[in-house]
Amino acid sequence: MSVHFIGAGPGAADLITVRGRDLIRQCPVVIYAGSLVPRAIIDEAPKDAKVIDSSALTLDEIIDEMATANRQGKDVARVHSGDPSLYGAMAEQMRALDALGIDYDVTPGVPAYAAAAAALKRELTLPGVSQTVILTRTAVRASSMPEGEALKQLAPSGATLAVHLSINNLAKVVADLIPDYGADCPCVVAYRVSWPDEKIIAATLGTIRDRVKAEGITRTALILVGPALSATDFAASKLYDPAHSHILRQKRA
Repeated sequence: MSVHFIGAGPGAADLITVRGRDLIRQCPVVIYAGSLVPRAIIDEAPKDAKVIDSSALTLDEIIDEMATANRQGKDVARVHSGDPSLYGAMAEQMRALDALGIDYDVTPGVPAYAAAAAALKRELTLPGVSQTVILTRTAVRASSMPEGEALKQLAPSGATLAVHLSINNLAKVVADLIPDYGADCPCVVAYRVSWPDEKIIAATLGTIRDRVKAEGITRTALILVGPALSATDFAASKLYDPAHSHILRQKRA
């Protein structure tokens, strides 16, 4: 018996990996985050599968369901939104399974920031503009930030920022970033990216708050910040430059 942690992707049912879909199809027990994982993905489970919405459960209750399945010799598909390695609360479940001696594995999923970049038709790393993407969040009532990871401390890097779980802190995000990025820096809020009700709001740090307020967005949104989001005057990559050689291509005259 194994618990299969599966990243369901950002929302669209066809953005789950083939491996993840196949695991769901074969597991007699499916535990999923009901508010974040589309029902179409869970409908791939066997008709007689035990399907459990974890959104109202505690950690102990989730582990109890896994332990019960283990005693019955039944594999579990534990389905998380996006990629479970990012803000997925997966580590605490794996720690509990380790203590119980229950086997598990992990199947990655398409993360929200990648889906947002695809919706924008943008590359988050551009030569001479940004070669670094920082995945972060801000402090909220349930989760503080470790020392040294506040936005004010990350901002001097000038990197492309993907700020998760922080739409309700948008005013502070803007205030912390404008001193380093400037009020004219591109800023995008991606709401429920890849879902049917997706909204992509492209603005600047100076104007994003009013745009988001007008749309009434208060949850399930990612904030992207950085010059790479709108840059057009950037050098082409050396990867395809005829004057650049590498092991698979000789330099051309």
